[in-house]
Amino acid sequence: MPRFIWLLLLMTVAVFADEISLAWNQLPSLPDPLGVAAPFAGVSGGALIVAGGANFPDKMPWEGGRKVWYDRVWLLNKPAGTWREVGKLPRPLGYGICATFKDRLVGVGGSDATRHYSDVFRLSWKGGRLLTEPLPSLPISLSGGSGALVKETLYVACGSEQPGEQTAINRAFALDLAAGSPAWRELPKLPGKPRQLAIGAARDDRFYVFGGVALEPNEAGKISRVYLRDAWSYREKDGWRQLADLPKPCVAAPSPAPFISDRFLLLAGDDGSRVGFEPIDKHPGFPKSILAYDPDLNQWNTDAGEIPAPRATVPCVEWNGQFVIPSGEQRPGVRSPEVWAITPRQ
Repeated sequence: MPRFIWLLLLMTVAVFADEISLAWNQLPSLPDPLGVAAPFAGVSGGALIVAGGANFPDKMPWEGGRKVWYDRVWLLNKPAGTWREVGKLPRPLGYGICATFKDRLVGVGGSDATRHYSDVFRLSWKGGRLLTEPLPSLPISLSGGSGALVKETLYVACGSEQPGEQTAINRAFALDLAAGSPAWRELPKLPGKPRQLAIGAARDDRFYVFGGVALEPNEAGKISRVYLRDAWSYREKDGWRQLADLPKPCVAAPSPAPFISDRFLLLAGDDGSRVGFEPIDKHPGFPKSILAYDPDLNQWNTDAGEIPAPRATVPCVEWNGQFVIPSGEQRPGVRSPEVWAITPRQ
């Protein structure tokens, strides 16, 4: 191979291996001192909206505590502002898919204590009022799915149709939010294993699905989580394409994954390395590592830095030039009210 090609390859690897420089700062914490997992979040009227989610208000799950879902809608009008409750969702709800489109938060599916839902709604903040509008329901009930907005089309994939973590799906759907009469259409199934809690992402005309967990019987015949490392992209004109495998599993990281410095960032989440940690009340939390994916090179970087406050089951929202991670799980069963924001460091 000519020497200049070797030099070019070495330069490419060196540039890609550099740690991505990020600035982290905390925004005001949510009013709930426990925080919530899996809320809906988005932007409307220039404000950040966080709605619903779930936590364990009385006891931890290993103590027999009961998970409680909420319908509260909180609003932060500016990064240095104060959170206030401005309304309610149609019902207590969490673990759905969310996106921001034309100054409205779009929420898809989700669950409560008894069932999963197919409902789709929009929240908007106008004239000091929270407005709720229905959109066409998904063809199925869905919780724990992944999704992202590709231009004007919202893509949704995988998740589970029923509570209990017994089965997952690999079905996928799309909704053109700009259409005069929006209607869901079903896409080809994701070719990999049915899964839930995968990370969604979008760039240009592609929808991405990273990792997640499959639900399969173990040696004792009990359904358990199988942590996944495969990655996929979907484009309308050529369907699903398998990408390079993740360096390690990644589950329920902030989603949609932010795109910074020409790479998707999977910000911590659960990699399965601490499953079964005992004693559970001393669990050290989710690993801090960031995985970076370059879609042009189809290549992963494992030296992309660390997140100061690793979280799982939480959305990621672009707001005021920052990517915001509002609340989420800091370790199994334990939420945090902290709200973190990241920007590329200049």
